[in-house]
Amino acid sequence: MTGASLVEGAATVLACADADEKACVARQVADAWRASALTLLPADNAIAMPERPARPATPALLAPRNMPRRTFKGTRGRIALLHSLAHIELNAIDLAFDLVGRFADAGLPRKFFDDWVSVGDDEARHFAMLQARLAALGARYGDLPAHDGLWQAATETRHDLMARLAVVPLVLEARGLDVTPGMIERLEAADDAESAAVLRAIYRDEQDHVRAGAVWFAHLCRERNIDPRDTFQMLVRRHFRGTLKPPFNETARRAAGLEPDFYGPLAEIRSDEPSMVN
Repeated sequence: MTGASLVEGAATVLACADADEKACVARQVADAWRASALTLLPADNAIAMPERPARPATPALLAPRNMPRRTFKGTRGRIALLHSLAHIELNAIDLAFDLVGRFADAGLPRKFFDDWVSVGDDEARHFAMLQARLAALGARYGDLPAHDGLWQAATETRHDLMARLAVVPLVLEARGLDVTPGMIERLEAADDAESAAVLRAIYRDEQDHVRAGAVWFAHLCRERNIDPRDTFQMLVRRHFRGTLKPPFNETARRAAGLEPDFYGPLAEIRSDEPSMVN
């Protein structure tokens, strides 16, 4: 790990091209932050986050429209599913650490950074779990193509913390609450209890991530004396060109702090841009 500050550590995570190393460095940065071994800002107070994270030579990154269709059929189908989820988790590592690095000078309390470093640590652990499961099936991350649209959310919201919170945890990660239970059921039906257990662990953590997004979005709205629901819907319409696809897992979303009237009016949005979980 490079640097004595969280900002420098976060930039180091994004600069790692090797996927396994990225996950490892992310966990090291999280451990150092929890141990109070890092300051928040560098000595010169400068913030210089990469515009795009480094990526390994594989997988090949394709436009979403050029991605092959995914199926659950057989071992190959389950490998394709786990590979796509590993790609999502790798991007989620970068999204979490870009958040804490890019907005480190926003005057937020330490608890904000504690929460999002913890999210980044979770995403790194998820990637390692999926990589291990792929290995057990005779595969690894990089064997299959992946789509190149996931970093768009970071680029679109790089100058606006509220927009970042609205789009990443409250739209993209909330989508995981909708679709992951069905994936777990299909894996169990295919007698793949090990993969189902990995997704079940990820699903539990996703609820905490969405809850953190809801809590900090509401915090910023209170500070600015603005309505959270109206502001969320405005920011999503402005910054997210993907799709809010029903049916929604209202029980899990509500437990994470999202009421149906918060996101329901956005369900008609349509585009060909990807969401974090397909």
